[in-house]
Amino acid sequence: MIKVEHLTKIYKLNDNNMIKALDDVSFEVEDSEIYGIMGVSGSGKSTLLRILRGVEPFDEGKITINDLEVTPDNYTEVAHQLKEITAIHLQRSFGLWSKTVQDNVIHKLAGMKTHDESTVDLESAREEYLDEALDILDTVGLKEKAEHFAPVLSGGEKQRLVLARQIAKNPEILLLDEPATMSSPKKRREVLDTIKRINEKYNTTIILVSHEPEIQRYLSERVLLLYNGEVSQVNDTNTIVDLFLSKQEPVYELPEKEYNDPIIKVEDLERDFYLFRGGHVLTIEDINFQVYKGEILALIGPTGSGKSEILRMIAGFEEADKGKISILNNEEWISMDDFGQNRMQIRKNMGFMHQEFALTPHTTIINQIASKIAPKTDHVYKDAISKAEELGLSQETLDILYQLTDLPRNEAIDKLEKVNLSPEVLDLLFPSIEFDEVMEYAQPVFEALDLPLPLLNRQFIELSGGQKVRVAIATVLASNPDILILDEPFGDLDPITLRIVANSLKKINESLGTTIILVSHTMEFVNELATRTILLNDGKIVDEGNTSDIVDEFIKLEGVEDND
Repeated sequence: MIKVEHLTKIYKLNDNNMIKALDDVSFEVEDSEIYGIMGVSGSGKSTLLRILRGVEPFDEGKITINDLEVTPDNYTEVAHQLKEITAIHLQRSFGLWSKTVQDNVIHKLAGMKTHDESTVDLESAREEYLDEALDILDTVGLKEKAEHFAPVLSGGEKQRLVLARQIAKNPEILLLDEPATMSSPKKRREVLDTIKRINEKYNTTIILVSHEPEIQRYLSERVLLLYNGEVSQVNDTNTIVDLFLSKQEPVYELPEKEYNDPIIKVEDLERDFYLFRGGHVLTIEDINFQVYKGEILALIGPTGSGKSEILRMIAGFEEADKGKISILNNEEWISMDDFGQNRMQIRKNMGFMHQEFALTPHTTIINQIASKIAPKTDHVYKDAISKAEELGLSQETLDILYQLTDLPRNEAIDKLEKVNLSPEVLDLLFPSIEFDEVMEYAQPVFEALDLPLPLLNRQFIELSGGQKVRVAIATVLASNPDILILDEPFGDLDPITLRIVANSLKKINESLGTTIILVSHTMEFVNELATRTILLNDGKIVDEGNTSDIVDEFIKLEGVEDND
């Protein structure tokens, strides 16, 4: 039995303001129950899990788990006991060893004795723990992939491997924070079935944080609804889900329109992606399609079908083995293979949001937007061309460096280090802009995404999960790109916030004529947003056309009803 009484948590921010993340929260969870928690972004769900995990102290209230009583006064002393009886799976967090699937579980099993997985003698640990590891992998449906290299698993498989590592701790309580994000319908069902098996096989008590109605309906019998850190209601799952969804704003309908003017041409595209030690090769071949000015085009398909890879080739981050990608600029078709100022001009007018969009944790949002927008502004762009000439850099080299400004900071630094260049070269060529100029760009986008302007002075780490996603979108949208590419950044958004984002993107598309290309596993979002959809499978185009028809075809291909 878990009993939480009058739990209150207050965060003190860097600007000396305070946020009451949890306010007088009380509830009870029965042994072996799967207990759901729902709420919009910023309602306190993840904070609550962290407190139960033993990694986040609280200010008022009491937690009782069996004979263990936890208060603000003794939290530091008993936190280790909370960690011993709980295990947690955080959203967008894999934390896997670059080893085989079975070795990842063996690491956890052996590390339980030493409390340090890094010191595990893997050879001897295999002899002792292999059978137990294989039994756990059987529970999560990964036994047949025991010898596969963990980094090459699909997103859904990685999530199940994380669950396997948590089972290895033999926890009394499993805390799950959005455990099935970033997965196609079929892979999501596999993760959910794994959670059910864990609950049934080990009698594990599970507290499930998820804003997905289908996930709560499939797993939970009771759900707690949080709103602004307070308990709004505890009830049966269907009652809470219906109440939760009643808060959605209406769908913003785009007017019917014909899209006839090509802006991107993808012709005979081929690319082999080799993934080491996993025996898996993704071959993208015979990819032909056009993107029309002003449309919203979605690419959908099973995990590993090549969607993100195609987006990265369109943006110039990856090169094709064969074929051609051309983008229209000033009535001239520019090949993305031709490095130089023409391609730079295309990139100046393009925004790309990656799956791994994380901004710098301890830097204010306004600083990060300033550095992100700067390379897209006319004066910084022109100054960079002049500085490159002074430094003796060719147009091709400047183009390559310019491209790095659209990559996540860590990826850009990694690429620079490989050619013995310091990150300072980007700061030299593309310096940040003044805050007054940032506000001109940021304010309308923040308003469109329902983000309060005071967030600009907060650090990225101080934002909720949904706020992080919307702020990351804002950093890309703020420069008003002609072409906006979104690579599955929406998996963490609750339906209420997702509707706000979908409506905002449609209004931006309508008012500015922005061409949008997106990848998403959230079919409701695709249905609401896309004016046309392409279905991919195993690196090939299966079909394209009307979005609702293509989504239905994808669901049939997956063999799982999307509303399960």
